[in-house]
Amino acid sequence: MPTLTMDDLTGQMKHALEQARALAKKAEDEDRDFTPEEAGQLKEHMAKATEAKAEIEKRKGNDELRRTLADLGDDIALNAKTDDDGSRRTATGFELPQRGKSIGQAFVESAEYKGLMASAPSGQFGKQQRVQSEMFGVKSLVTGGSDTSAGAFIQPDERGLQVGLDAFQRPLRIRDVVTNGTTTSDTVEYVRFTGTTNNAAPVAEATSSAAPTAPGSAGPLVNAAGGGYKPESGLALAKVNTSVKTIAHWMPVTKRALSDAAQIRTLIDAFLRYGLEEELEDQMVQGDGTGENFEGLSNVSGVQAQAYDTDLLTTTRKAKTKVRLVGRSMANAYLLNPADLEAIDLLQDNEARYYFGGPAGSGGAGTLWGTPVIETEAVPAGVGYVGDFRKAILWDREQATIQMTDSHLDFFVRNLVAILAEMRAAFGVVQPNAFVEIDLTA
Repeated sequence: MPTLTMDDLTGQMKHALEQARALAKKAEDEDRDFTPEEAGQLKEHMAKATEAKAEIEKRKGNDELRRTLADLGDDIALNAKTDDDGSRRTATGFELPQRGKSIGQAFVESAEYKGLMASAPSGQFGKQQRVQSEMFGVKSLVTGGSDTSAGAFIQPDERGLQVGLDAFQRPLRIRDVVTNGTTTSDTVEYVRFTGTTNNAAPVAEATSSAAPTAPGSAGPLVNAAGGGYKPESGLALAKVNTSVKTIAHWMPVTKRALSDAAQIRTLIDAFLRYGLEEELEDQMVQGDGTGENFEGLSNVSGVQAQAYDTDLLTTTRKAKTKVRLVGRSMANAYLLNPADLEAIDLLQDNEARYYFGGPAGSGGAGTLWGTPVIETEAVPAGVGYVGDFRKAILWDREQATIQMTDSHLDFFVRNLVAILAEMRAAFGVVQPNAFVEIDLTA
């Protein structure tokens, strides 16, 4: 193989450098990183240039080599020097891209760019200034506000979901005041108290051992001849059967979303679980008892009623009295719609003073007539409830569960999964007259 002359070596090096420079300029013009193919070609061109450079150095001094490189510009700069901080600079002092960094990344991290931005700490330049790329002789104005200029390098500060899902959820508190139980069956049979007869009374001593001959005036045999007979009381009971109901819902999600956004599964789980509890609360109050619906408080026979009387405060107080006198119970909660609770909070006396503290108060009617208030959308506006909610029972058959599968329809071949939330429970009111439905509409 003939020995290459100095001209041959120089031409070979120049050709390799020009090819490498053309690849770099193309990537820069298209505002992108090198493709794998381009990166391989660039590596090959640079290797050839380095090999030719090494051979030239053997034959002539570095002065002539620098002049040769100067003809091309030193933007690719095989003769670049490494500073103490590890940065590489050309003979003109421009910092070169570091290995592993894209062209654009190296540009915004260069000393020239940082120096320019430091001169405008508020983000505004005092006068028009230019940043010139010495890499490929590009001398266009670089601006920070345009997506086609330096603004394209500005990445949004993504923080994900900054609020919990409770920002879109209502507080659920009815479960906290009812009696919570469990069951291992699909059907729950319980006894409902529908009334009582209390005939307890003082009883005189018997005066004769003879059997009575006539019923007593205060009840059978109470005052019959011979005395000593005790009065009889009773309970009115009803056996009630209720079945366990299933509450469920699901949503589809792509496998890519689950893989690329680690928090999405947690968010979906929390959202689906909440949805079950919200429907459960609605069912405990409004379930009509048909099909797969609970027999909710509003549809239980025997619940007392309180008509609107004078004003909201009078009406709610009279309802509480019915719980105490008729239901023989101690009310432990009011259930009020937010609109009705607002109306109560805004009540004023004859001197325009708020009963519940007004806007400077401690949060309005957290209690009403000494009884806690639960603000809930499960109760429609214009209607309220008060009662001893311990005499309503929620039986959990299966706590809320989350399942995921790709076996739904054609989800397997479409890289989709279904996430299902499900729970099973039953509900019953064991003493209906311990509750009062309140009409809050004048």
